[in-house]
Amino acid sequence: MPQLEQITIAPGLTFDVLAAGEAGAPLVVLLHGFAESMHCWNAQVAVLANTGYRAVAPSQRGYSPGARPDLNESLNYHIDRLMDDAMAIAGASGYGDARFHLVGHDWGGSIAWSLADRYPQRIASLTVLSRPHPNAFNRALQMPDGEQARRSKHHRAFLDPDATDVVLADNAKWLRDRLPANGVPATTIERHLSILGNKPAMEAALAWYRARGAVRGPLGLIRVPTLFIWGDADDTVGRPAAEGTIEFVVAPYRFEVLPGVGHFAADQSPDRVNDLLLQHIAAHQV
Repeated sequence: MPQLEQITIAPGLTFDVLAAGEAGAPLVVLLHGFAESMHCWNAQVAVLANTGYRAVAPSQRGYSPGARPDLNESLNYHIDRLMDDAMAIAGASGYGDARFHLVGHDWGGSIAWSLADRYPQRIASLTVLSRPHPNAFNRALQMPDGEQARRSKHHRAFLDPDATDVVLADNAKWLRDRLPANGVPATTIERHLSILGNKPAMEAALAWYRARGAVRGPLGLIRVPTLFIWGDADDTVGRPAAEGTIEFVVAPYRFEVLPGVGHFAADQSPDRVNDLLLQHIAAHQV
């Protein structure tokens, strides 16, 4: 079963992590997105450990109380810092500069795409849930029909100064409405809110958006074996962005569409995600 551990990568940067599996086994790092927590990976961490891997899912910068630097300095939450964290967590897990498997959902997917672009020699395989390659996403945002722009309108709303209060108002009604509408079980929602449902954590989570702005930076072609999982009921990512991702991966690529599954596939359809993830990792061993 996953255990709650802590990993320190620098003074003031101590991360809570869900971890399981034998030390020294092939490493899998799993990065959560918004509006969720490391608990989105509970099922994946457990099955990976049972299959012979060491799985580590951190509660990322701002979500971990021990890794919540000054919010007044936006660069503290820039994606480059989030990338640095992930690489340092892999190293501090006892793997030094060894290659590892990388998994990301939503914002964690954005980080994962960027890491695969910057450090292809370190990533044995890449698995991304819901978040298309940034170039495909940016292209979809600019399409004349405006569909992807409508799906993503909350990204601009999160830049507003009062966004934290809006999201947490009425006992976090925004989250309590959105997560079950995407098939997230009630018990998992409470786990996410135990981490994210307070003002300091929410301010830090939204600081990721404020540090980035409304538009994702472009990336190069991905040269890491990639599995991209998208639910066709995802309310934030439309088909053009999802299907267009293939154009930006020049390594072995697999695109899996989950019928009727929403944005939070690991929570809504853990068994299917587990099957796909294990197949992909097994095909691209460290």
